[in-house]
Amino acid sequence: MASTLQKFIHSLDLRALPRVLQIQSGIYCQDSIYEMFGNEFSLSTEDVIKVIGFKINKLIASICENNEVSQFSAKVELPLNFPGLYKVVADKTPYVSIEEIARKVSIGPTRFGHPSFFSAKDIKLENFTIKHDEQITLNSVEEVHGIMAVNCVVVRNNQSHSFNLPLSQEGEFYECEDDQIYTLKEIAEWKIPKGRNRIVKLSTTLHMWDSSSPLPENFDGCLILMPVYEVQAVMKFRKDIIHILSDLDVEVKDVTDHYDISSFLQPLSLEDIFEKTSKEFPMVAQIMEGPSGNQKPYNLLSTGKEIVIYKKYQAARVLASEMRSDSSKRHYLIPMSYKGKFKRRPREFPTAYDLEIVRNEKERLHVVATKAFTSPHKELFSVSVGDQFLVQQCQTSEVLYEGGKKLIDVLACEQILSDSYKKVLLPMYLEGGFVEVVHDKKQYHLSEICKEFNLPFNVKVSVRDLSIEKDILAAAPGLQFEEEITDSYLLISSASSPVESWEIPVYRLNMLVHLLSKDVQTVAPPVTRTTVEEVSEEEYYMLRRYENLTLHPPPRPPKKPT
Repeated sequence: MASTLQKFIHSLDLRALPRVLQIQSGIYCQDSIYEMFGNEFSLSTEDVIKVIGFKINKLIASICENNEVSQFSAKVELPLNFPGLYKVVADKTPYVSIEEIARKVSIGPTRFGHPSFFSAKDIKLENFTIKHDEQITLNSVEEVHGIMAVNCVVVRNNQSHSFNLPLSQEGEFYECEDDQIYTLKEIAEWKIPKGRNRIVKLSTTLHMWDSSSPLPENFDGCLILMPVYEVQAVMKFRKDIIHILSDLDVEVKDVTDHYDISSFLQPLSLEDIFEKTSKEFPMVAQIMEGPSGNQKPYNLLSTGKEIVIYKKYQAARVLASEMRSDSSKRHYLIPMSYKGKFKRRPREFPTAYDLEIVRNEKERLHVVATKAFTSPHKELFSVSVGDQFLVQQCQTSEVLYEGGKKLIDVLACEQILSDSYKKVLLPMYLEGGFVEVVHDKKQYHLSEICKEFNLPFNVKVSVRDLSIEKDILAAAPGLQFEEEITDSYLLISSASSPVESWEIPVYRLNMLVHLLSKDVQTVAPPVTRTTVEEVSEEEYYMLRRYENLTLHPPPRPPKKPT
């Protein structure tokens, strides 16, 4: 049965991919030529394409009044990077089963992928009853004893209770209110159910309004968002990926069950390659869709190029950010193979507690106070701007408190006077400001800094890496090394001229390849070139978010006594 491409995509479950479609009719028939994202191709009646993926490309927005499109509102296109932060309005239309929720709602490993629902009626499980109107958080879809189910959590009396709901569970399920704020891109990727529109309320504007904005000046109301999908597909006699917008006026028919799907090329993402066993490496692949970017090696990975993939592995990187006061701060991932050298730069500390965190047994921390502090206890020291201290250790001290004596945490320091030192105690809750005085003039390699000092650590490039054609770190006014992370990489080289190899990140590079049945001429990879990877603001926060999931945060600084 034929349907419009839009209707087909709206009803399609991502888990059912790939699907083979036959073009039935529409504007793009009769050998028409269509160009999208630089790909020119023709779609004719009875042509066959294999759909391998789809994602939201843009949003059609209408101003919303009382959960309905305003009769005075024109539809406007909003790109996914349109500025602003938005709150999601809970959908009032119920879902009739857990299977419908799993099929239409994004459930995944990040914080965006844990939607919450409530049931209109109590649900009795084997040893647990979910009360009506109780918030149910959905964490993951998994197979339990041969039955597909959703792993869920409810919180009662500050205690989490985990359980599984089978996809076959029927009922009347409603979205819970969501008090988080999101960018349009986050909403498009995680918060628009398949086959439904989404109402959002503008929470915060990120930029001043101008006349080119598609929204009215001072707009602070609700929008109804309708997604337009970009469909990724393969044609039988092409070696690249074609992109089609779902709102094209074309009818299609699903012929997957009557077609040999293996007759198409099999596109593989870098994640697919990484999941292969180590014994399957090295391998030769041809790029079907290359990444964007002018930085090496991305500018070498063009569509149609053949590459050798030697191995997969985990590698350490240091996440660094430029030291700037403005918002144009750039972020980098620096490999341990970086051959440049660094000199230390002063660090800034907002509290005495921060001084204790970075204190190092190998050297005494020397700081200057940048903010005055008057101690409420005569036993503890009051700080003036310009006071200099050598930090010693954390200890406890007795102070008079409400007529009695009380033990509190303090930081023992030596105040530097003109010709002597004075032992003083600073309260750990001291909210002042300190700047480090750096006496160390030594130049360090990256590996030495990670071994000898605690991060975060401030530096400036003193000797650039001469093996890199353009060392982007050398131009930075200063860098803060924030944390050491471990990430997944593939080692690749050009198949035609394997004079050097490159590490490419598995989870930050959008690239599709198909494997070739060719033997690798040299099993040993050529010399590996060092690449400093610049990451976007979004990638930076995702890296910090995932890395910090495995770390326990330090205890909060002690509160100032009342």
